Amino acid sequence: MSSRIPPALRGRGAKALLVALPVGLTGSLIALPFTAQAAPSSDAAISEVYGGGGNSGASYTNDFIELGNAATAPFDLSGWSVQYLPGSPSASSKWQVTPLAGALPAGGTYLVQEAKGSGGDTPMPSPDATGTIPMSATSGTVALVHSTTALTCLTAADCAADGTIKDLVGFGTAVVREGSPATGAGNTTSVSRDATFTDTDDNSADLTGAAPSPRNSTGGGTGDPSPTPTPSPTPTPGSLRIHDIQGTSRISPQNGKTVTDVPGVVTGVRSTGSKGYWIQDPEPDGNPATSEGIFVYTGSATPLVKVGDSVLVSGKVSEYYPGGKSSGTQSVTELTGPTAVALSSGNTLPEAQVIDSATLADAYAPQAQGASIEALELQPGAYALDWLEAHEGMRVQIGDSRVVGATNAYDETWITTKPDENPTPRGGTIVTGYDNPNSGRLLVTSLTGDQLKADVGDTLSGTTAGPVDYSDFGGYNIQATTLGAVERGGLTPDVAKKGKSDELSVATYNVENLDPTDPQSKFDRLAKGIVTNLAAPDIVSLEEIQDNDGPKDDGTVAADKTIAQFIDAIKAAGGPSYDWRAIDPVNDSDGGEPGGNIRNVFLFNPERVTFVDRPGGDSTTAVTAVTTGKDDVRLSVSPGRINPTSNAWTSSRKPLVGEFRFRGEQVFVVGNHFNSKGGDQPVHGAFQPPTLGSETQRMAQAKEVNAFVSDLLAKDRKARVVVLGDLNDYQFSKPLAALTSGGVLTDVINTLPVNERYSYVYDGNSQTLDHILVSPAIKKFHYQVVHINAEFSDQTSDHDPQVVRFK
Repeated sequence: MSSRIPPALRGRGAKALLVALPVGLTGSLIALPFTAQAAPSSDAAISEVYGGGGNSGASYTNDFIELGNAATAPFDLSGWSVQYLPGSPSASSKWQVTPLAGALPAGGTYLVQEAKGSGGDTPMPSPDATGTIPMSATSGTVALVHSTTALTCLTAADCAADGTIKDLVGFGTAVVREGSPATGAGNTTSVSRDATFTDTDDNSADLTGAAPSPRNSTGGGTGDPSPTPTPSPTPTPGSLRIHDIQGTSRISPQNGKTVTDVPGVVTGVRSTGSKGYWIQDPEPDGNPATSEGIFVYTGSATPLVKVGDSVLVSGKVSEYYPGGKSSGTQSVTELTGPTAVALSSGNTLPEAQVIDSATLADAYAPQAQGASIEALELQPGAYALDWLEAHEGMRVQIGDSRVVGATNAYDETWITTKPDENPTPRGGTIVTGYDNPNSGRLLVTSLTGDQLKADVGDTLSGTTAGPVDYSDFGGYNIQATTLGAVERGGLTPDVAKKGKSDELSVATYNVENLDPTDPQSKFDRLAKGIVTNLAAPDIVSLEEIQDNDGPKDDGTVAADKTIAQFIDAIKAAGGPSYDWRAIDPVNDSDGGEPGGNIRNVFLFNPERVTFVDRPGGDSTTAVTAVTTGKDDVRLSVSPGRINPTSNAWTSSRKPLVGEFRFRGEQVFVVGNHFNSKGGDQPVHGAFQPPTLGSETQRMAQAKEVNAFVSDLLAKDRKARVVVLGDLNDYQFSKPLAALTSGGVLTDVINTLPVNERYSYVYDGNSQTLDHILVSPAIKKFHYQVVHINAEFSDQTSDHDPQVVRFK
């Protein structure tokens, strides 16, 4: 299990805000968000700050803040504010707020009157907005904010990351500022920009001290009225098109540069989470390697454009890495800090590119010996990832498509564009090797607000269309503005065949962080899975049983209440009165959810099997195989843990070993939960082939278990040993090869047909993470993976259990 956040809800720590005028008027300006460290403002900015009003020697009676607009269209200030913070804020300092209204004229100014002092003899020109903030004459910070809620940032870095701040002026000795603070402010002087409102994001360079000269939106200072500026002509497209920005590789040739008036039609709008919209050029260049679409990132501000608007967008070209560049993901080419001119609305959208079974190449990604593929020229006809990158931000559409990954909690659904690509009998797509990640898989996320709730084997019928996006979870995806309907495939949960009375049944089940803070319904559904679907096995090895208070990190390690609640639920479901054995871990040492203290647990039916208890087993004592006579071997402690102080188990679950007797015969069971795949580079990432960093620890863990089993079998070659659990790796992986080395164990999933070898579904790939392995003495067995979770949108765990029966 891995915790995750859906792409639409991920914040980027970016500075963003929104200004807008009505869309639909030719040439009306929509000034949309810009990011921290983005290009300096080309429209609204703080043009003058004066905190000496009414002070000794001052002529003006009031403090004031003046805004200036360098753009050729008005700037709507509805929902905006100016805010003030002392120059040296403390932890208790609060921003003071003055709400704004109306518009900042093109090329003009806007006057905000603040607190009145006791001196001065010259009143302010008629202000456009009035507040009561008493500002310091010599040191402070003023912000232009797309919100009327008080800011909370108290450092320059934190304010740079605030998504609502458009401009910031720090003067005197202000801690919060852009660049260095402006100098020259006092009782008789303000700090102000030049006549063109130049903004380079360095307060000391942009603002200088001089006599205060407040001007309102009519252009009027004291005795100095000036006419409202004449509107400029309708803007025209700039020299660069979207395909020039996207280029023929994964990194834009314009990366880091500011581009102006890029034309496009709005094809999709994301108004939740990390907000923005997609535009596409209706006049493509004909080069299959260059995308005609791009995402315009507006951060926390809701885009005011609509699908079908024809716009000219200016902003900074940026390569955004979902999850961070170190995660190994590819980047998304975006326009950040955008301003957009809406030319018209209701335009026909560019035609969507149809993706069918022949569109995406069978080869998944170009190979670079583990290096980055970012600089490689795209070959959309040769590699599936290259085709999708060459259509990043563009409209695509699919027709009737089989669901291969059930809809998850984030309303994400995996389909296959290749219905004949490695199908499972139940409608999924099986992964059979590292070189075969199934190139037809594609993630669908809805922008319509509809929820699919689809299971594997269902069909997403009709047309699903929208822009191509990329995220760290799943890679390339369709942000669907048109969503098909779900046709049910009739998938039902498996039910295992009940064993004969002389057959021992042993199962493994990852119950996904079970603890008493979970609702009783989870216990009840898991219990039904044990009783009905697994046919009440004699022994059940459980993974992810948490301590008695779950994720609360208070030193609790005991899990007796968790286990008792689960056993009671099993009895209530008509199952046996299971007994149990486990060993509590050292606090916070076994990984998993912080504070949860997950561990492996044995449940067993005492009417069918006997647990052989041998004292001395604890969290740090190693279990060994002990010979007491010829071919007579037993455990030194039972239950016990395999070499628990080995570095192989650092921050990971230690295997639980138990000695059982069934009908007088000895059986050894080893319950496992190897470390997760967290930290591996993604299959869809920039590094090909991806580095599997987590595999190193699983290799060490597999060798520890193999060494234990090998030693036991060396002492008794006829010993019946069952090794099972969530091994977090594939049947064809190096750790599984290490675990079975020397022929001491057989991975029984390999006895199934290839297209049935799975217990887990991830990114639309049906795959094996859970295993049951047996020693050579167990020659005949009946084995089944019981599919009750992984293929269903309504699941109790993300893993399917499995069971083996043998005489």
